[in-house]
Amino acid sequence: MRSSALLLVLLAVVSHSHGKRPRDPLNSFYVQATVGQPWPQPQAIHTTPQQYGVHPAAFHFLVNQTSQTCDLLTSALDRYYKLIFYPYSYLNYILDPESVIDEIKDKPKKTLFDLRDTPLLKRLNVYIQEPCEQYPTLESDESYTIVVTSDSAVLEAVSIWGAIRGLETFSHLIYPDDNLGLAINQTTIIDFPRFQHRGLLLDTSRHFISIKTLKINLEAMSNSKMNVFHFHIVDDQSFPYESRSFPDLSGAGAYNQDHVYSQEDIASLIEFARQRGIRVVVEFDSPGHTQSWGRVIDILTHCYSGGKPNNEFGPMDPSRNSTFNFLKKMFSEVATVFPDHYVHLGGDEVDFDCWRSNPDVQAFMKQMGFGNDYSLLEQYYMQKVVDIVGSTGKGYAVWQEIIDNNVTVKADTVVEVWKDPYPDELARVTKLGYRTLLSTCWYLNYISYGKDWVNYYKCDPHNFAGTDAQKKLVVGGEACMWGEFIDATNVITTTWPRAATVAERLWSAANVTDPNAATPRLEEHRCRYLRRGIPAAPVNGPSYCDFEFNR
Repeated sequence: MRSSALLLVLLAVVSHSHGKRPRDPLNSFYVQATVGQPWPQPQAIHTTPQQYGVHPAAFHFLVNQTSQTCDLLTSALDRYYKLIFYPYSYLNYILDPESVIDEIKDKPKKTLFDLRDTPLLKRLNVYIQEPCEQYPTLESDESYTIVVTSDSAVLEAVSIWGAIRGLETFSHLIYPDDNLGLAINQTTIIDFPRFQHRGLLLDTSRHFISIKTLKINLEAMSNSKMNVFHFHIVDDQSFPYESRSFPDLSGAGAYNQDHVYSQEDIASLIEFARQRGIRVVVEFDSPGHTQSWGRVIDILTHCYSGGKPNNEFGPMDPSRNSTFNFLKKMFSEVATVFPDHYVHLGGDEVDFDCWRSNPDVQAFMKQMGFGNDYSLLEQYYMQKVVDIVGSTGKGYAVWQEIIDNNVTVKADTVVEVWKDPYPDELARVTKLGYRTLLSTCWYLNYISYGKDWVNYYKCDPHNFAGTDAQKKLVVGGEACMWGEFIDATNVITTTWPRAATVAERLWSAANVTDPNAATPRLEEHRCRYLRRGIPAAPVNGPSYCDFEFNR
């Protein structure tokens, strides 16, 4: 698919009269949305004014006879048919497949008799080249092409994941129209992501977020072609993961037993994500950020004051073999529960004060020849942990401190840069030959009044001094929504559509950088979210959507 370089040059981004509503003098006071424009911006798109009506009684998906097929494609076609034609009922359907369609709200605006003299799009032919993979990976091919002509359209993709991305774009091309009910324009698209890792972190330790809300977030991610859910599941505040090996961890570490993710919950979430081509990368951060781990199991460092224990605890205790025996068993379980190749090991913000105060740790430092350099103790701890995780067959992602502190890691390690100045850190990490993610400029939990998404949109993972080889090591980035002031009541409205601007930065071509050009498309995308039942907040100032949120 990516060999179609000539077509990329020939195709131009063209807006016709269907792209924006006609403006009148009053419209200058609010943002006017585009119509039928996809988000993120495809690599190449050409549209014409030729319209086709789209009606549920006349349209169907068709899998090409020579195409690969699988349960993922079958379920995707079912979902997208409902998403296109029954948007008001769609969210209830995916959260509860036994729910029924709202026949009144979702009734087509036009009958087939009304459209008897109108050219109709009757089918989308889907063709997938390669056999379906069971789960998406960092290396998955998400490229696709769409051609809409006459009464049929064609979607071609190398993989099932590209087909799912193409179906999402196809759903964006169909728009409500006063004359046709639903319409699509003659269109040709060649598309693929600029970066392979387009992630979103949610923190479920500081505030618990229900599985239902996490699934709504995954649906929102899919709508913007984000493909990695970074599940920051535990932290100091609570341990909501129900461990098979250590059930008392959540028994004592969760806020209460209503704030726990069961094994069934997690399996359901992973399957929901898989159906949308989204990887679930879980994070068990250590040695810091582990206070909730130590409420049952004695793995934390005992802090001392005046030569005596003070009933406070610090990071995990690297001086005891029992700490690593626990971690071996814990990560062996994690490796079986979470199918993605990568586990995020954290490794950030380790406070050395408690280690310094503990006589057993001091003796261990002397025994190991570390002197008074406690960064060497942290290095020792992380080296043991990465070896443990590596022995399970998993790869790992880490926060940048692991590399800053000279821990030896595997060649396929993914390093997440979150501190400023991020251009210097990106240059340093990629010079060492590691694959790298950027999240520094995409901390969505820092909220400011106005169009704060513009700053996210302007940030670019290639904004550093490095060779072409170094920049190829940057595999993408992540938007982060930390949970100090976020829970199920506000996580969706606070995250979306702001995270969608990060999604476009990580998907679209490097020259798609103009926030003024993006604004009307983002406005349409926000309205698209509302129509699909996702309460995305206004981010562009005064505006309105034809389908306001009313659920």
